[in-house]
Amino acid sequence: MRLLVTGGDGFIGSNFIHYWFGRHPKDSIVNVDKLTYAAVPSNLDGVGKYDYEFIRGDIADKKLADRVSKDVDAIINFAAETHVDNSIASSERFVHSNVVGVHTLLEASRKHEKRFHHVSTDEVYGALPLHSSRKFDEKSAYKPQNPYSATKAAADHLVNAYFHTYRMKLTISNCSNNLGPRQHKEKLIPKAITNALAGRKIPVYGKGLQVRDWIYVLDHCSALELILRKGEYGSTYLIGANQERRNIDVVRQILRELGKPESLIEYVKDRAGHDPRYAIDAGKIKEELGWRPKYSFNKALRETIKWYVGSSAA
Repeated sequence: MRLLVTGGDGFIGSNFIHYWFGRHPKDSIVNVDKLTYAAVPSNLDGVGKYDYEFIRGDIADKKLADRVSKDVDAIINFAAETHVDNSIASSERFVHSNVVGVHTLLEASRKHEKRFHHVSTDEVYGALPLHSSRKFDEKSAYKPQNPYSATKAAADHLVNAYFHTYRMKLTISNCSNNLGPRQHKEKLIPKAITNALAGRKIPVYGKGLQVRDWIYVLDHCSALELILRKGEYGSTYLIGANQERRNIDVVRQILRELGKPESLIEYVKDRAGHDPRYAIDAGKIKEELGWRPKYSFNKALRETIKWYVGSSAA
């Protein structure tokens, strides 16, 4: 296969490229990335030995999207502005990349009749009660509660609309919180690890009681591979590993793993509209495609810590 991967220099995109070449070394990948602050070109060190091409560009650029979509078998869209705090401060670029960019890719995919998969987030469904057993599934109503999740929800709606209108080869996945190597240090787990290693304070919003459902990034990649190859067109698949943790417990576990004191924790004012809990019911992808996660949270966290320790030493 020849894949077009957008946003391949980011966290999940770069892990997906490494994962795909590891399993399909004879395939080729074209990576289009705008190289914003969250993109790290060194994330893709080592892929030059494969049939790999990098193009710096904006997915909202119509001419570029048209050109790079012509000669590929499938498009998988990771490109997005992602950090909620940044979307609260200024949402314009989130609308540009997450809505206009997806529309541009959809138009190119429609013109050239390409398979298209859109990578989304569980945050489009809003929040769940903190002390409940409810989980999001494919029938959950959309209820985004910050500018980031609102733009991702808008993109999901566009993809669904293009399927129903044009009957294109489209799928969507909504995944829970990822952890793993190559994640930007603004996010909770890499910030906690790198700050702890440097002896700096680790900021925790409120009392850290927010609950997130964690999945190792390579488990996410394996689910995406199955969807891309076997997913039913027009379908949405929720991806999660049923591993809910409070933010404060995650930070404390990181400190224990690193042998650092809890005095490094610094409780800070909670952010506006902070969703209290996310949780995913991944029953559909397990039943229909036979997917199963391989990594427990503890194993995934240790692998993640090992990578950041090695990265800081280098």
